[in-house]
Amino acid sequence: MARSLCPGAWLRKPYYLQARFSYVRMKYLFFSWLAVFVGSWIIYVQYSTYTELCRGKDCKKIICDKYKTGVIDGPACNSLCVTETLYFGKCLSTKPNNQMYLGIWDNLPGVVKCQMEQTLHLDFGTELEPRKEIVLFDKPTRGTTVQKFKEMVYSLFKAKLGDQGNLSELVNLILTVADGDKDGQVSLGEAKSAWALLQLNEFLLMVILQDKEHTPKLMGFCGDLYVMESVEYTSLYGISLPWVIELFIPSGFRRSMDQLFTPSWPRKAKIAIGLLEFVEDVFHGPYGNFLMCDTSAKNLGYNDKYDLKMVDMRKIVPETNLKELIKDRHCESDLDCVYGTDCRTSCDQSTMKCTSEVIQPNLAKACQLLKDYLLRGAPSEIREELEKQLYSCIALKVTANQMEMEHSLILNNLKTLLWKKISYTNDS
Repeated sequence: MARSLCPGAWLRKPYYLQARFSYVRMKYLFFSWLAVFVGSWIIYVQYSTYTELCRGKDCKKIICDKYKTGVIDGPACNSLCVTETLYFGKCLSTKPNNQMYLGIWDNLPGVVKCQMEQTLHLDFGTELEPRKEIVLFDKPTRGTTVQKFKEMVYSLFKAKLGDQGNLSELVNLILTVADGDKDGQVSLGEAKSAWALLQLNEFLLMVILQDKEHTPKLMGFCGDLYVMESVEYTSLYGISLPWVIELFIPSGFRRSMDQLFTPSWPRKAKIAIGLLEFVEDVFHGPYGNFLMCDTSAKNLGYNDKYDLKMVDMRKIVPETNLKELIKDRHCESDLDCVYGTDCRTSCDQSTMKCTSEVIQPNLAKACQLLKDYLLRGAPSEIREELEKQLYSCIALKVTANQMEMEHSLILNNLKTLLWKKISYTNDS
């Protein structure tokens, strides 16, 4: 009877459910398309960034054009441009003008680095002086004698390294390296390549420290492209993930996750000892002091024997060169007096100029990096002493009295503590 009085009532509930289902479906479709749109946009932006960062083909074309026209020469030129037995693999570039790739040269793994533009001076974010227009590989010019080229190199070293007494030995070493075909003579093409490479601090440091264990060996060069020894593990810790996955991992969680993917503690101790030894190598070395201005995990690696190997030394600069460039630079605060991430001087508020003394020595920066790395999983019997020594190391200041003595004492104490703990293990 009720049904006859309201004949449409039994239809209302199904209609309501149908309308609600349509609303939910539309909402689901909307958010699905929104997710697809946002995801596609992120991938597009990342791909655009990748193509901007990874310009290996452009780099090879520039170098090979110069080689084929006889402007430059070097031991890697024929393999790169003619036989094509030197080729680029995975891109490791972090800046468009500094190209870095894993590569293969005659079946040997290596790291290929190439400069997309020449830099006349250290980049402090804002220019120290107006950038000058220059022609790549314009020096030395045709007709330059070997003696004149040696004088050019000597003057460059004097400006970069200061008035060291043994610069002539370094000049002779550079000429030996520049003679890529080992015929006893440096051709004009080889000299142009060597001159371009000597503007790069990493190349200079590789030559100076070529006999040191923790410096990657130079395999060859062509123009300002050079190939260095490959390193099996290209970061101090962490796990390599596809960049698409990296997008969705929060930075804090990523740092915690990286700490889980580290070698066993004895192996970490051996790697840490390698870093301390490298700090010794660049601290008052044979040609002056070099400053480590980007002491981050991504610049350090290690081989299958857990010996530390430097991966990127482009931000390790001669102290004399840095002081000359930063002194008297206009500043508003100490933040204006920074090179890289770790080389900081102070801003003199009375003159509004940067001072020349770097505040923190290399060893303090290395200990800051090693603190969490070594303390995580450290044996309980040495943890307290290790923590104490690491914090004493981090507190080191360049301006402190007897800094060099404290530097040597802390460095030796740390090495001794670590070696004593691992000397009777297989990891030593």
